[in-house]
Amino acid sequence: MESATIVRMLWDRMQDRDWTGVGRLLAADVVVEWPVSGERILGRDNYVRVNAEYPEGWSIDVLRIVSSGDEVVSEVEVPHATMGVHRVASFWTVRNDLIVGGREYWTELGADPSPAWRAPYVQRM
Repeated sequence: MESATIVRMLWDRMQDRDWTGVGRLLAADVVVEWPVSGERILGRDNYVRVNAEYPEGWSIDVLRIVSSGDEVVSEVEVPHATMGVHRVASFWTVRNDLIVGGREYWTELGADPSPAWRAPYVQRM
């Protein structure tokens, strides 16, 4: 199966809260890093649980998936009913139809205020 398809299935299964299905896409020893919060998730079970335990009220909107061989990048928007809109850029490594590693950069839209000196050069999104 193509690597991009595996990552698309990951997000679809997360949206469906199909945690068993999510686990089937991950290597048992998968390592996923979240540099923004300084966390590393070791193993399939921990990655599944940290996502399954996230407070409900969210949905997944896949904005794009780009792949080259075993490397896949996804950009996803995750609106939450009470916590605002989050965006994640994820860099995945897929081998033998399993996700073996990832690095995800999560942020809340507007969480990083732009400095006043940039105002003449930018537009607000």
